[in-house]
Amino acid sequence: MGIHKLNIPQLQKLTSLEEERQRSGLELIPSENYVSQDVLSALGSVFTNKYSEGYPGYRYYGGQVNTDYIETVAIDGAKKLFGADHANVQPHSGAPANMAAYSAWLEPGDTIMGMDLTHGGHLTHGHPVTFMSKIYNFVRYKMKDIETGEIDFDHMLNMAKKHKPKILLAGFTSYPRDLDYSKFKQVADQVGAIAMADIAHTAGLIAARVQANPFDSGFQIVTSTTHKTLRGPRGGMILTKGQVSNPMKPVDKTVNNLPTLIDRQVFPALQGGPHMNNILAKAVAFEEAAQPEFKSYASNVVANAKELASQLMARGFKLITNGTDNHMIVADVVASFGIDGKQAEEILDKVGLNTNKNSIPDDPNPPFKPSGIRLGTPAVTTRGLTQQHMEQLAVWMHAAIMHRADAVKIEGIARQVADFSRKFPLPSDN
Repeated sequence: MGIHKLNIPQLQKLTSLEEERQRSGLELIPSENYVSQDVLSALGSVFTNKYSEGYPGYRYYGGQVNTDYIETVAIDGAKKLFGADHANVQPHSGAPANMAAYSAWLEPGDTIMGMDLTHGGHLTHGHPVTFMSKIYNFVRYKMKDIETGEIDFDHMLNMAKKHKPKILLAGFTSYPRDLDYSKFKQVADQVGAIAMADIAHTAGLIAARVQANPFDSGFQIVTSTTHKTLRGPRGGMILTKGQVSNPMKPVDKTVNNLPTLIDRQVFPALQGGPHMNNILAKAVAFEEAAQPEFKSYASNVVANAKELASQLMARGFKLITNGTDNHMIVADVVASFGIDGKQAEEILDKVGLNTNKNSIPDDPNPPFKPSGIRLGTPAVTTRGLTQQHMEQLAVWMHAAIMHRADAVKIEGIARQVADFSRKFPLPSDN
């Protein structure tokens, strides 16, 4: 079916080129995925016309009977998937979701403890280039052993006792292992901090019960994107435990009032009108993630990642933590092949295998020419690839890098990848 054709030739041409790029290549960036035709239809629905500032039952505009119902369906779907008391589905993406969560509980100058960026943390977990780093004091923990991915919880506890964070943040953007949320919660409890998890990358795996849910370990706040492994539209959400009340009325700053404190930070403090077409698409994605086949999908994502990691290591790729427990892989291509991550990304792009350059722990190289690449299996699993296909992907990746100076061989690999990829349609083609 694809998407509706545009009547502006130049823009339609670009859209068609992007459709062909996606069909003839394989998306291995772990933060990307392919959405269903229903999600695409929701994004292009008439709900894009509607302003809905406020929350269900508390809007500043009239004509909200359908938007209130849609947002309530999305909220209920998210709560059910993750076992939350409340869900705010209005954040436009993961970064504003984190910002709203921080500002709901903290005052300027308060301390947050998060994962170091080169060890797997996200920009919003305290990198100096972000706006949030100018408001809050961030301190960072690291892996104890990059060969295994083990986090040094003893050091984390000592840092927490010294710096007294008000939020202890568990979460990552390039960490290939699962997290022991119970240990994070133990550290948070010892210093009186809120335990917050950013599950942007693993939300789909957690929703499918393939990986642990931080709420099961007593976390009070969970933020996430709704794309990536959750396979929904590009957007964010905030999940909380606590008492839900009127979002338009101020409440005391207590843990039990976190749902209302966060609602008031999303709107009116940080965002205006929610994108109702996006919220409809989130409701669709949450319903899709509640189906039995989604659990099979999430299990296959992890199985494919483990197999791809094994096949890459067999071909000389040095992987951070020597494998993966989730959907992503981080490879040190400087150590493996003597090229930087930017070069590796560009080489693999040429053959239709899309990855992204990425820093490795304590990387001596700058972010735009880092030592590593990051890749993963959410999108290719959506296309229908299975464990038996992972060896072929590893063969192509290795061959492209080893023959990067041979234009004829690179062109030949690109043709093979394109012929293979077209055998696996996009969800929107069905």
